[in-house]
Amino acid sequence: MKVAGQTTLRDHTTLFGVGVHSGLEVTLTIHPADAGSGLRFIRTRIDGCHDREISADMGAVTATEFATVLGDATGPLVSTSEHVLAALSGLGVDNAMVEIDGPEAPIMDGSAAPFVGAIDSVGLETLNAPRRYIKVLKPVRVAMGDAFGEILPNPRGFRIESEVNFNHALIGRQFLAVDVKPDTFRREIARARTFGFMRDVTMLWNSGYALGASLENTLVVSDNRILNPEGCRFPDEFVRHKVLDAIGDLALAGGPLLGTYRSVRGGHKLNHAVLCALMSDTKAWSWTEAETVRPARGHAELPERTAPLFGPEIS
Repeated sequence: MKVAGQTTLRDHTTLFGVGVHSGLEVTLTIHPADAGSGLRFIRTRIDGCHDREISADMGAVTATEFATVLGDATGPLVSTSEHVLAALSGLGVDNAMVEIDGPEAPIMDGSAAPFVGAIDSVGLETLNAPRRYIKVLKPVRVAMGDAFGEILPNPRGFRIESEVNFNHALIGRQFLAVDVKPDTFRREIARARTFGFMRDVTMLWNSGYALGASLENTLVVSDNRILNPEGCRFPDEFVRHKVLDAIGDLALAGGPLLGTYRSVRGGHKLNHAVLCALMSDTKAWSWTEAETVRPARGHAELPERTAPLFGPEIS
């Protein structure tokens, strides 16, 4: 067994971009934070209001339709929080303050890689306080129609197993299992981009979504081809992005998880529902300061598994 120290950034780091749904320009700065403060967001430049600060936890989730939206009793504060949260969680950052001057985190290139690069540019600092893990003690499962998600005990660490099956010749059936560690996250997950289908564009625009989406920040699929000139970054980039989203959504647990999360037809709503089901059952989890040393493991692709069809996707 080993006991790790909590971490934060060595210095602040800033990114500029647009929101994929709002289309608005935004500046996001990640600041160091004290031990025990966790991950927090502060929203600035709100018309007629003081800056507002919230903890990045499951209780702050106000919507999960096409992105994970965080807010408080007065309303939503920041949308599309999942990619920056995935970068922080995937790199093992325990404490940080994310300052944002608009209603939505910047989409950047559609992946978590720009956030990873920004964090790596300043590095991490280990604090004089032990890291506390949320240890899953028993299986918890949530079904939503043909979709389901479950979280299982895994004393070796945090693992994601995700499965998709799109009725589209360019995507088809994809499965990915990965142990979430900083090096694996950088190599296998961070560069996977959000994706969407051309057939859904008008519906999304009419609903007020995807106003900032473009080929520079979204992997776009038409009936017979990938529209992005560079194509896919991975043969299975679609399921890898589902894993990225799950890592970000599950970062709202309030601490790093010791458990395996499995999903079929996963999405923000299902990820949040499983997390809420876990944390509401006090017999299903406990705090611990020790993590079992894990053997080195990579990822496995098991194409023989199946999953139901997804609906419109911009996440």
